[in-house]
Amino acid sequence: MAILAMILTALVAIEHVYILVLEMFLWTTPRGRKTFRNSEEMAEKTKVLAANQGLYNGFLAAGLFYSLVAPQPVAVHFQIFFLACVIVAGIYGGLTFSKRIMKVQALPAALALAAVLLAL
Repeated sequence: MAILAMILTALVAIEHVYILVLEMFLWTTPRGRKTFRNSEEMAEKTKVLAANQGLYNGFLAAGLFYSLVAPQPVAVHFQIFFLACVIVAGIYGGLTFSKRIMKVQALPAALALAAVLLAL
């Protein structure tokens, strides 16, 4: 179960690096606009906000990556904390913006968190 927990945590971290790239660097591109269902005008108006949001996703990814290399018991505490942060952010995004966020962000993090807790 510990290996599964690490794999799922790594996948959540990689996903957040991808979100960082989309929000910080690709927000106004056709790919970024399609992903976030933005018009060209809206993407241009909100690119600074999106970049800030992307930076936060980068911090989540950094914490999750650190949890994969940190010594125990620090590693598991980092996994639990950062996965819980992703879950809360995913639920909030799902309730306030798009239910799709719960499936894409919160669900993978919840599965990873469950694996981490079962591995204890």
